[in-house]
Amino acid sequence: MSDNQIINQTASHIKAQLSGEGSGHDWWHVYRVWKNAIHIGKQENADMFVVELAALLHDIADWKFNDGNEDIGPRLAREWLESLSVDQKVISQVCNIVRDISFKGAGVTNKIDTLEGMVVQDADRLDAIGAIGICRTFAYGGSTGREIYNPGIPPQKHNSFDEYKSNKGPTINHFYEKLLLLKDLMNTATARKIATRRHLVMENFLNQFYQEWECKD
Repeated sequence: MSDNQIINQTASHIKAQLSGEGSGHDWWHVYRVWKNAIHIGKQENADMFVVELAALLHDIADWKFNDGNEDIGPRLAREWLESLSVDQKVISQVCNIVRDISFKGAGVTNKIDTLEGMVVQDADRLDAIGAIGICRTFAYGGSTGREIYNPGIPPQKHNSFDEYKSNKGPTINHFYEKLLLLKDLMNTATARKIATRRHLVMENFLNQFYQEWECKD
């Protein structure tokens, strides 16, 4: 089976699994990450076969929807790739990216140490910011029963992944706990340029939000 056939079969597999999901972690999120990863990966001279497979499989079983289980995503990714007889070295690279890609708290060190992982992580993080990032943040907040905003509950700096996973704060807090931090956490020059524009969109949104909250607009 050719690399393109493996990529196309993987895309079809993930689309069938995630289409219609309502929290912002649906097929179209994966599609955007895939396309951004292709753009960034080509600019950064990454191994595009690894990049495309990792982008497509990065949310095959997100820990957020599996009781915080960090192992199920890499395991399902491995099972799928082995079913397609993908080379074991490629499988290991992809599974490591799937395992380590997630943001795990403002005080937690990034584990990504390969160019391909950095590319896919950047693509995933770009979809968490800007106009689409705002939409996805409130979609996820609504799906988990979070308040939109509560001035009495301040944002937290999470110094461990367990702290981050157990956080139940309002959706607006998530901008300060993660989204506004991502611009400066991008790994590649290509992603940093895109992130700068999207970051400004979020800042403008928050300024308008607070004006309306205080009825000062």
